[in-house]
Formats: sequence, C-alpha cells, structure tokens
Amino acid sequence: MSDKILISACLLGHPVRYDGQGKRSEHPLIAQLRADGRLVAVGPELAAGFATPRPEAKILGGTGVDVLDGSAQIYERTGRDVTDGYVAGGVAAVDAAQTAGCSHAILMDGSPSCGSTEIYSGDFAGERAPGHGVTAAQLHRAGVQVWAVSQLDDLAQVLADG
Repeated sequence: MSDKILISACLLGHPVRYDGQGKRSEHPLIAQLRADGRLVAVGPELAAGFATPRPEAKILGGTGVDVLDGSAQIYERTGRDVTDGYVAGGVAAVDAAQTAGCSHAILMDGSPSCGSTEIYSGDFAGERAPGHGVTAAQLHRAGVQVWAVSQLDDLAQVLADG
C-alpha cells in the first residue's frame, strides 16, 4: 500500500472552493499525514480550469455516478452547464492519485466534485442527499478508497492496521 494520500486542497486551507475560501480540517490524522509529507493536494475544479471564486454548482438529476453514466449534469447557479469541466477535474484527480500511488483519498463532503458520502441536492436550497460527487465517483472507479472528513477516525484505524 502506498504511503501517499490524496486530499482535497481546501482541507489544507487552500482557497480553492467555489467561494474562494478553504475549509481547513484540524483533525489530528491530517496534521500527522501532513507532517509526514504523505499528502497529495488536489483541487479538481482548478485543475479543470475553473476560477475562484466561481458560481456555486450542483448536480441535477442524480449523483456523480449518474453524471459519469450520462444521466445527470452539473449546472452553476447561473444556469451554465459545467458538466464537462467537472468530469475533467475528476480525471485530473485520478491522474494525480495514480501518479503518486495513492490508494486512499480524503475529500470534502457536499461538493458536486468531492462529495464522498453526500452531495448538495440540485435545487440550491442547501439540502443534502446521499451520494458521491464526480471526482469521488471517478476515484472510486479507479480503485482509490474515498473518505469524508467525518470518517477520518476510521481511516486512521485502517492506516494503523496496515
């Protein structure tokens, strides 16, 4: 198993979220992995050429799996279809994980890209629904185990068990 772990750049405090902010996690596992030089930061939307800040986007018609299967799309609040860009960002994340040999990824839940256990529903009302974002779905399909911040204690145990 690789000792590198892919991580959403926002969880390290990088200002890559749609609102131009980071969402730094202070979890002890992330602090330890960072100190050990084991983290590979990725911002899928930036890798796909999106700017920060940018309009909020949501998956309409399903989850990231449905986007990859062609039955759902991702739209900005403005109404612009940004599906292709989000898929390209996921491809970049998978490439980064494979290049670094990452078998695990820690992603920010809720995002149409990185949501790993839940995403925001497509109505821009702040409601959440179970499911993967596009990047999380692509990583999962590539054999990378995807973890949400809420699951970091479980990941710590998996890593300790080797």
